[in-house]
Amino acid sequence: TIGIIAKDGVIIASEKKATIGYMVDSKVAKKVYKLDDHIGLTIAGSVGDAMAMVRILKAQFRLFKLDRGPITIKAAASLLSNILHNNKYYPYYNQFIIAGFDKRGPQVYSMDPVGGGSHTDKYYSTGSGSPFAYGVLEGDFKENLSKQDAAKLAVKALRSAVGRDIASGGKGFTVVIIDSNGYHELTDTEISKLN
Repeated sequence: TIGIIAKDGVIIASEKKATIGYMVDSKVAKKVYKLDDHIGLTIAGSVGDAMAMVRILKAQFRLFKLDRGPITIKAAASLLSNILHNNKYYPYYNQFIIAGFDKRGPQVYSMDPVGGGSHTDKYYSTGSGSPFAYGVLEGDFKENLSKQDAAKLAVKALRSAVGRDIASGGKGFTVVIIDSNGYHELTDTEISKLN
């Protein structure tokens, strides 16, 4: 999974293969989730743990919105970090990227299974294919990329991971753009134009 900050938005993306050891469990697994109109989450690791976290975060964000309005991306990342840290003795077996757009602009955070890494950077990759994706991200990332160019970079990095990592692949990619207009998941046709 990948998160990239662009000049005017943030991109989150993933491939779609889910594995159980050396067996392909699914070729169309969902690894990117909308948590609110301005926040998305990518998952890598245990699907059951990830789905529990998605449900928890969606509920917490709804409660927060009722009381104070939409949660900020930084607060969302802090909440995720705190939940993970409070479960460090029985951890969620996941790596998460939480990303979104608010009045501070585009932000992307990566979390390890016990809540470490709750800081923002320009890009992240998680999962077994991340070393291959990072090779592309390190070489091709530039400051102030347009959303379109950042999405192209995400797809290029995913292709690198799929080409070399046995546990990455599946049928196509999921690519989401989050900006001042909200959360937009690209169609397969839109993704095919990113080559």
